[in-house]
Amino acid sequence: MCGIAGFYNAETDFTLASGFYGEILDRMKNSLVHRGPDSNGTVLTKRCGLAHTRLAIIDLDNGLQPMERKVSGYSYQIVYNGELYNTDEIKKKLISAGWSFVSESDTEVILLSFIEYGPEFVNILDGIFAFAIYDERNEMLYLYRDSFGVKPLFYMMTGETVVFASEPKGIFEYPGIEAVIDKDGLNELLGIGPARIPGSGVFKEMYEVKPGNYIRFGRNGKSIREYWHLESRPHEDDYPTTIEKTSFLVTDAIKRQMVSDVDICTFLSGGIDSSLVSSICASELKRKNKQLVTYSFDFTGNDKYFKANSFQPSQDRPYVDKMVRFLDTDHRYLECDYIRQADLLYASVDGHDLPCMADVDSSLVHFCGEVSHNHKVVLTGECADEVFGGYPWFHREKFLNCHTFPWTPDFTPRKQLLKSEILDILHMDEYVADMYNTAVNEISLLPGENETEKNRRQIGYLNIRFFMQTLLNRMDRTSMHSGLEARVPFADRKLVEYIFNVPWEMKAKSGIVKNVLRQAAHGKVPDEILFRKKSPYPKSYDPFYENLLADRLKKVIEEGDAPVLQIVDRDKLYKFMDSAKDYGKPWYGQLMAGPQMLAYLIQINYWLKKYKVSIRL
Repeated sequence: MCGIAGFYNAETDFTLASGFYGEILDRMKNSLVHRGPDSNGTVLTKRCGLAHTRLAIIDLDNGLQPMERKVSGYSYQIVYNGELYNTDEIKKKLISAGWSFVSESDTEVILLSFIEYGPEFVNILDGIFAFAIYDERNEMLYLYRDSFGVKPLFYMMTGETVVFASEPKGIFEYPGIEAVIDKDGLNELLGIGPARIPGSGVFKEMYEVKPGNYIRFGRNGKSIREYWHLESRPHEDDYPTTIEKTSFLVTDAIKRQMVSDVDICTFLSGGIDSSLVSSICASELKRKNKQLVTYSFDFTGNDKYFKANSFQPSQDRPYVDKMVRFLDTDHRYLECDYIRQADLLYASVDGHDLPCMADVDSSLVHFCGEVSHNHKVVLTGECADEVFGGYPWFHREKFLNCHTFPWTPDFTPRKQLLKSEILDILHMDEYVADMYNTAVNEISLLPGENETEKNRRQIGYLNIRFFMQTLLNRMDRTSMHSGLEARVPFADRKLVEYIFNVPWEMKAKSGIVKNVLRQAAHGKVPDEILFRKKSPYPKSYDPFYENLLADRLKKVIEEGDAPVLQIVDRDKLYKFMDSAKDYGKPWYGQLMAGPQMLAYLIQINYWLKKYKVSIRL
């Protein structure tokens, strides 16, 4: 994986001030070096500048970027972040069409496909990606993003110049661009966050290329093209066929994502998702006389304070031990202490350029950093719950009928600390309702679906477009912060397209959560793992951690210039810190409760101060 950045203007000749614009490209590139520490490069042309930092995974010697190909005297250039899983298939067709290759990299395959087939070629790509292509012949810039937004790509207009980068920090290196947040951005931060609205960059006038979209910039302005979206279709396979196809699709997705010229590893929590990914990877590597390396995570001393609840019914360690014995992997147990977890709240903001999933995010920054010492590529079980219906809101009536984002059914915790004048300006409930209604109207319903089935389909869509996107952002930023490439085989397009339309009576047959996945995994993991109740990413339970966060937040606001006090009421905050408890009613998802609210406020304050964010309501 890599970091990409650049700028384009159809009317400006950047080469007339090559020193000035070359320095800008260098700054943009250097701001993203954590995403690609192995090599980097820039190129400046008349209308466009491109920058790239590389994490070398495939064709370590010849895959350098920016990559260029000249045809009929015109140059085509690309900067690319991602991994293509059908490289060989596309490459054979291009060779048959008369093209020759100078590398084994998927970057060259993508560039030549664009030249051969035109901008719509993106439909043939199977992978995770964000890339920019400059077409010198037509003086046009194209920005592409994969179907689910596994790889990030932000852009912003300054005058007639478009500036883009893998992360907002790259855009802020361009002269004259400032960090501003307006009413919509603050509503998103406080009412939707740590989730984001698809296409939004939160900062005023900053956007992301939407998943499944590409954008063309030229003399006639900007045009946005949606090349893929999730569709509702009747499911025509019977139950045994559904299980058989699911087994094939899951196995195929995992095998294809093992492609690498460097050793891979997996995250192993002892749940069905990561265990199945690890099982298939271990089996494939054994055929090559290699042993899979696996990693699991927990918090120091967590066993002493752990309390089972409806969201987190069991600890992972006993199930991890069982899987390690079953697969015979080279396993490493990683732990994070609470001080480290709190310290890394700032690093996780640095990775996102935004407040994020608080300590759920910061702890993963630590774990990914540890893994990156030995590996560059990891496969994870992320996204299976969104695809197969593993969350409580797919099953419980109160969530099915809440008619809002089900992972945030109650806005009271989000509003209780805000200044009254801020609440009066934001109208947060109306904003969230508008975003919800806009989102659910994007997915079509099938004839004959009753109210419950309709709600489930809409929740399934919301999970893929919102909740899954949050976790994909988290996985990308926390891993790439240390130059680790995380792959997510359950976010495979063919798999998601198929499972999205499998009826609920199959997905949860006999009341078994994620039944289709479990049945498809028979024989690949022990039954005790196969039917283990869902237990999400581990969280901290030691009361020391909550007290630590409260102490740190008090110090922040007592400094006198804490920018978070522009939006948070000081008296309400003190009262909350003195009484905050890890209540069992999360304000986001399944893990973010009282301590995470403290951590989120710490992140917001740090973000406002570091990025010199101006709040303009």
